[in-house]
Amino acid sequence: MVFDAGTLFLIIAVVLAIIVLAVLFTFVPVMLWISALAAGVRVSIFTLIGMRLRRVIPSRVINPLIKASKAGLNINTNQLESHYLAGGNVDRVVNALIAAQRANIELSFERCAAIDLAGRDVLEAVQMSVNPKVIETPFISGVAMDGIEVKAKARITVRANIDRLVGGAGEETIIARVGEGIVSTIGSSNDHKKVLENPDMISRTVLQKGLDSGTAFEILSIDIADVDIGKNIGAILQTDQAEADKNIAQAKAEERRAMAVAQEQEMKARVEEMKAKVVEAEAQVPLAMAEALRSGNLGVMDYWNLKNITADTDMRESIGRMTGEKDDKKK
Repeated sequence: MVFDAGTLFLIIAVVLAIIVLAVLFTFVPVMLWISALAAGVRVSIFTLIGMRLRRVIPSRVINPLIKASKAGLNINTNQLESHYLAGGNVDRVVNALIAAQRANIELSFERCAAIDLAGRDVLEAVQMSVNPKVIETPFISGVAMDGIEVKAKARITVRANIDRLVGGAGEETIIARVGEGIVSTIGSSNDHKKVLENPDMISRTVLQKGLDSGTAFEILSIDIADVDIGKNIGAILQTDQAEADKNIAQAKAEERRAMAVAQEQEMKARVEEMKAKVVEAEAQVPLAMAEALRSGNLGVMDYWNLKNITADTDMRESIGRMTGEKDDKKK
């Protein structure tokens, strides 16, 4: 099959046109441009091409713009595109602005974008401003002055404060402050029965402290959901103190006993030492007598008289012991 030059040129032109249109429809979101025109939003095709060049996904900007235009919001493409380039969620910001407009809440695009860039869910904040949120605390323990532990659980009704969302503290701070207020209120009560009879005294005292200062919320009410009795902390502390005192007394008594035992052993050692000295002294008597005999200071008759006296003394002691034993047997 042979084509003439005109037909071949026409085929090449059609193929090139198809390629150009394919590239055009791939790079230029023509369908998105048509959707914007159908919705009454005037967006230039060159604006969409510029978004492609700035690495902005056109649908992430144009679809929220169409939504905002239908809701009657005065927002332009540059605002949405700059927020997208800053890393924000354009669709969520637009939804929050629409919700705020419907709820008659004054909220500008700049503040809404700042809240979104700060990492907070601005749509949830607007919804919380309309429908307050209930935060439930865990059981918080406090000890009254009579030593009884009281456990209380509270439900905190809060509403988002749009003006303090940027830089304001979150739910954890609210729970911590309420917990501190509950503990101080229970601790200042003279009797735990008063807390059980009037649990609303806790909520009244805590509300008067202005716990929402510096937070992103406004506390509407604090309700005590449950109150329970815990341990007798005072009795436990006294028992522990008594046990500690007993251990200290036992330790001191053991120390005194050890000292007495050591002193007893020392006295026994000193007795043995004195006995040794007596034995040593007795051992010197025969030597002294021998020396006296050699030197003539003691005569032989004197020596025999001493021996007789010693023997007589031993005999008398033996007779005395025998007599004592017989008396014991008679008794």
